[in-house]
Amino acid sequence: MRVALFTETFLPKIDGIVTVICLLLDHLTARGIETVIVAPKMGVDRYNQTAVIGVPGVTMPLYPELKVGPPTLSTYQQLKAFNPDIAHFIHPALIGGFGLLMAKHLDIPTVASFHLDVARLVHHFNLGFIEPMADWLTRTLFNWADYSLAPSRLIQREMLALGVKNVGLWGRGVDAERFNPHYRTTDMRRRLSDNHPDDTILLYVGRLSTEKQLDQLKPVLERVPGTRLALVGNGPARADLEAHFAGLPVEFLGYMQGEALSQAYASADIFVFPSALETFGLVVVEAMAAGLPVVASRVGGVADVVREGVNGYTFESGDIEALVEGVRTIAASREQITQMGRAARAFAETQTWPAMMDEVVDLYARLIQQRRAQVA
Repeated sequence: MRVALFTETFLPKIDGIVTVICLLLDHLTARGIETVIVAPKMGVDRYNQTAVIGVPGVTMPLYPELKVGPPTLSTYQQLKAFNPDIAHFIHPALIGGFGLLMAKHLDIPTVASFHLDVARLVHHFNLGFIEPMADWLTRTLFNWADYSLAPSRLIQREMLALGVKNVGLWGRGVDAERFNPHYRTTDMRRRLSDNHPDDTILLYVGRLSTEKQLDQLKPVLERVPGTRLALVGNGPARADLEAHFAGLPVEFLGYMQGEALSQAYASADIFVFPSALETFGLVVVEAMAAGLPVVASRVGGVADVVREGVNGYTFESGDIEALVEGVRTIAASREQITQMGRAARAFAETQTWPAMMDEVVDLYARLIQQRRAQVA
């Protein structure tokens, strides 16, 4: 089997979408499946065994970490030379839209997976007039594909309501060895807390941007005694957040990878996630695997993994009172933090990436077989 992936974002950018792409490529390689990926040209020519077909582009104003541009004739020639059996589109937009046309011309089956709620994103940036167009584009592009995949039941329902057909579920897993309580260290705990390891350490991991609504964590620090906040990640809102949290116990750690990231998760106490929109929220499951109870807004796949009062609490996006109360309840005692953290870890151990990825491989095989039967 030969699989071509198309994506609007890839390395060296680091986010949840890129994480899933790399995990998928690793799994396909381990299964002996040949792969190529069509992605923005960002200086990365290869990822492990996968060649990268770079698409030239320009920097996107609202998302400066990305470059956007349409595939070229060279893109198509390289794709044709690879001779894929199937194409998988990681939330098709510009690259994916043209890629779908290429796949149709090559007469190969196509899968499109949902990773970014573009319509809600533009709404959040007060560009609501674009929202109907974004919904139309999502419906059109995903219906061009032979089959679509949603990352959570919530998104699956929303896609079906939007008019997307043939929507299956591709859940998210976690590497329970990489994200594990045994990575907890005193040194990292001191780093997260500015040398106050006995306080209750709240952790956020992800992009620092306005849609994550991290400013709403300020009342938590003001109203729940003994709490401190550690922000791991970077993004366009960092300077504003540094000003917003001035004088409060907040540490900005920047990007972390590898063992340092594993230690950061495991060395905190509670994971906080007030995001306004999300397709899944991969970092939530990573935090749970590290033994952290979660307080998160009900976006993406959060409701699929958080059990109220067992391994965390959820709240409607923007409900600051519920956010504060969730943290206060868990932080009431060290025993409560430990008990809910163990429950979070136990749940995360049931969510494995190999099983999730094998479902996608099985889908590829089924669609390839159906296409070959049609041709015959």
